[in-house]
Amino acid sequence: MKVLFVVTSHDELGNTGHKTGFWVEEFAAPYYAFKDAGFEIDVATPKGGAAPIDPNSEVPDAQTAATERYFKDEEVQKIIANTRKLDQVKAGDYAAVFYPGGHGPLWDLANDVHSQQIILDFYDADKPVGAVCHAPGVFKNVKFDNGDAFVKGKNVTGFSNTEEAAVNLTDVVPFLVESELKSQGANYSKTSDWGVHVVEDGLLITGQNPASSEGVAEKMIALLKK
Repeated sequence: MKVLFVVTSHDELGNTGHKTGFWVEEFAAPYYAFKDAGFEIDVATPKGGAAPIDPNSEVPDAQTAATERYFKDEEVQKIIANTRKLDQVKAGDYAAVFYPGGHGPLWDLANDVHSQQIILDFYDADKPVGAVCHAPGVFKNVKFDNGDAFVKGKNVTGFSNTEEAAVNLTDVVPFLVESELKSQGANYSKTSDWGVHVVEDGLLITGQNPASSEGVAEKMIALLKK
């Protein structure tokens, strides 16, 4: 069984002059959860090729057992350096789709029409859709044929406004994940800043922050093994 990871191609943190990208822990912990459970994993980005890493996720304080494994894993390094182009992948080839966060997705994947269609294709085919931290922001422009927002009426979580304020990026990001999900009619919930919080609503599974990433993968795996 194969799982698709969709990762950002965006590496500029607004107009700050700093870099961003995907958050390593939010990729690594779910990646190894799926891999160790026997799943194959493909990684796609809007541009294809190398996916940018948020440099803040490489600092010592951000490391976990999963990230340490990631940085020593030559196979996964090659995968991240040579991602597939998002417009060339099809939901029919995979059992589930997962979006790791980092700030990058708020700029590219939130506005990517191929990503929007992929999400609907998985969901309409009764396949799990997972996203963690800033990645629930990718649902921003996803709408059903009747015009309803994808997250309307659904129980979700994602990076909270207080967590964004804690990292001093409230005025840098193009939108706040918590505020956007609420504006779309989602039933947003959160726990304390940096605490583990995973929300499952049918096929949609979301996590609040980096610490919640492995929990999202575990719930997705449980659904796939039913």
